[in-house]
Parts: sequence; C-alpha cells; structure tokens
Amino acid sequence: MSQATSTLAFLFPGNAMVNSLLATSYISIIPNLLLYFVPPNIKPSTLNVLVNFAVGSLLGDVFLHLLPHAFSSSHDHGHEKDHHHHDHNDEKKNVLIGTGIFAGLFLFYAADKCMRAFYGKTGHDHSHHHDHKKNDDAPVTETKEELRQRGKKEEKEAKKEIEQQVRASTYLNLLADFTHNLTDGIAMAASFYASPAIGATTAVAVFFHEIPHEVSDYAILIQSGFSKKRAMMAQFTTAIGAYIGTFIGIFIEEMANRLSHSDSHHHHHHGLFGTSMTWGDLVIPATAGGFLYIATVGVIPELLEAKHTSKLQPVKELLAMIVGMILMAGIALNESHHH
Repeated sequence: MSQATSTLAFLFPGNAMVNSLLATSYISIIPNLLLYFVPPNIKPSTLNVLVNFAVGSLLGDVFLHLLPHAFSSSHDHGHEKDHHHHDHNDEKKNVLIGTGIFAGLFLFYAADKCMRAFYGKTGHDHSHHHDHKKNDDAPVTETKEELRQRGKKEEKEAKKEIEQQVRASTYLNLLADFTHNLTDGIAMAASFYASPAIGATTAVAVFFHEIPHEVSDYAILIQSGFSKKRAMMAQFTTAIGAYIGTFIGIFIEEMANRLSHSDSHHHHHHGLFGTSMTWGDLVIPATAGGFLYIATVGVIPELLEAKHTSKLQPVKELLAMIVGMILMAGIALNESHHH
C-alpha cells in the first residue's frame, strides 16, 4: 500500500513552504500542458464524465481529509487536568470550526453572487438572450429587398450583442478562475502546514478538479473566438492566481507560527475565545466550505442540467464521481497506516 506514500514523498521532499509551492507548480503546469493534447471541440459528454470525477475527488477531499482533520486536531494541546474545562473547550472549538466551514461557503457564495450582479450571468451561460420583437407597426409598403436588408442589419446587431456578451462572460470566467486558483493556493499552503499527508491529498484533489476545469474553460475560450495560443496564455495567467494564493497561505501560516511561538509561555490567552485554536486553524475548515460550495452549488447544478446523449451517460457520470471519492478514500486510508 505504501506505493502512493513513497511517490508523494518523492514529489514533496521539502518543508511545508517548499511543498506547497511545488504542489502549486504541478497543478498549474501539468493541466496546462495537457491542453496541448485536448481537441478544442471536446465532446460535452466526455467533459461531463471528467467533471463528475473531479467533483467526487473534491468532495472526497472535503469529507475524508479536510473536515476530519479540522475536527480531530482539537487534541493538540489537550493536557489539562481539568476535564470538565476541556470538554467545554472542545464544544467551543467545534462551534468555531463549524463557523469556519460556513464562512468559507458564504465567501464563495458572496463572491459568486456579486459577480453575477455586476456582470450578469457568469461563465457557462451561452444561451442567447434575444427576443426578436416583431415590428408590428412596420409599414406594409416595404419591398422584399428592403426587408431583406433590414433583416441583415438586425442580424448583424444581434451578432455583435452576442459577441459582447460572450466576451464579458469569457473575461468573467477568467476572473472567476483567477480567484478560484487563488483560494486553491491558500488551501494548499494551509494543508501542507497542517501535515504533509493532508497537503498531498489536497494537492491530488485540486489537481483532479483543475483538469476538467482547465479543459472546459479552454473549450469556452476557443468557442468565444480566442486563438489556441491566446487561450493557452489566458489559462497561464489564471495560474498566477494560484501562486499568489500559495504565498498568502504561507504568509498566514508563518505569521500564525510566529505568534504562537512568542506566546507559548502564556499559552492560555493565545487562542481564539479561550480555545487552543488560532486564526490559521480556521483556514482548513473555510477551505472545506469553499470546496463544498464549488462542488454542490457551482458544478452539480450544471451537471444536472446537462443533456444526456445516451441512457448510459448518467451511469458513467455517477460512476466517475464514485471513483473520484474512492480514490480519495484510498489515499486517506493509506495515510492512516503510516502515522
């Protein structure tokens, strides 16, 4: 079983800071290289199978790694003699963790909502909102030729409008990608600081949801009339977000560590609300909340609306999701052997 573990040890040889930057590099570079081999006109059904697999691995990361870690790490400093006091602290701690999860979900929801409010509907909406108003009071005297000319002109305007909408939604999609990668970066850093194993599994989960994400965004860019080269460049730009996020995450964790070291002699006043938790400890629950939002609100509704080409398609998609989950379970069990 230790095959996976030794591979992960090989991929992530350094300390938390080095590893989180390495993970970000793998996740940013490899999916982008894979884009070279992706036909821009990838079948939606293939893409949906991929996306389901990604959702499975993402939810696997949430339910099998992030949340269990968040709730079980409460026994770090649990050496108090006063048991009653300790239980009370645990209660408080769980409420804090729950709040962290909610905060992550809420932040993603808020970002999504504001973006939709400012820019109209986001990313993946390619329906054309045009009700061609029938011009009832048009003079009947129009010749066929004039009518044809007018039709052409209207068509041109409609096309232009569609193009502007697609453009807006494309750039919005890139912005959403950028912020998404940013949060992934923060999550990655937090995970590696939590433990090498948690870091590695989060890296795997992010990697698998990054692939269909990149592929579908690439397909959208191509559809919107980007050249292959420009689409690739645009995807690389969003990868910068991942690095910025990783640096933010490293900064949060390093600051938290500094604080806790300088505080260690009067330990009691150091946590949030008298628990042993620091702000840094809330990053993992918040990440879990954010991932939950991405999977259940961001992606699953789209998958539910997707057209099924065959009777087998939904079965394939559901299986792909379960496989993603099983993969994460495998890695989780694999880790617990080595602790």
